[in-house]
Amino acid sequence: MSAKGIKVGYRRVSAVDQKLDRQDLGEVDRVFEEKISGRDRNRPKLEELIRFVREGDQVIVYSIDRLARSLDDLKKIVEEINDKGASVTFKKESLTFSPGRSDPMAMFQLHLMGAFAQFEREVIRQRQIEGIEIAKAKGKYTGSRPWTDHDQIAELLETTDIKVKEIARRTGASQSTIFRILRERFGMTRAELRLRHKMKTAADD
Repeated sequence: MSAKGIKVGYRRVSAVDQKLDRQDLGEVDRVFEEKISGRDRNRPKLEELIRFVREGDQVIVYSIDRLARSLDDLKKIVEEINDKGASVTFKKESLTFSPGRSDPMAMFQLHLMGAFAQFEREVIRQRQIEGIEIAKAKGKYTGSRPWTDHDQIAELLETTDIKVKEIARRTGASQSTIFRILRERFGMTRAELRLRHKMKTAADD
């Protein structure tokens, strides 16, 4: 990082009830924070950060999965920041990617860590599904589970017109949890969101 560069932090959580301060970035000159799914590439604060950084700046992110949820997005975002002349540092993984440097080992580590993070999320999801099926077979499944994928539920709410009861059946989340996600993520009722989806679908046809 050049002498005139500054440290710029980025923090992200998927749900409004999650805490950003658990992502310790150390001392930074400016920080961009948002509560939005990592699956959504349209993240206002991330885009604002990319526009803000200048040559010599250092972007600090707590971990790879806070910046992106897929390997393709991860590569694109890092490249966008590097193209601005700024470096990207992931604290948890102790990786730094600097502009203008072709480091095959660092790029290999980026691919490896990004792929592993993506794989780990899929393993967790699959274990949840298997656990629910086992509990159902034993007659012990009550319709709730200790960990709920809020991103998955929000995606179903936004991109389909499935009823809340059916989403609860598919995901294992309680209906009260789904209604809470509706309020926190969208600020509207299920009927209003379903109407918005139908209008968008009709406009796209």
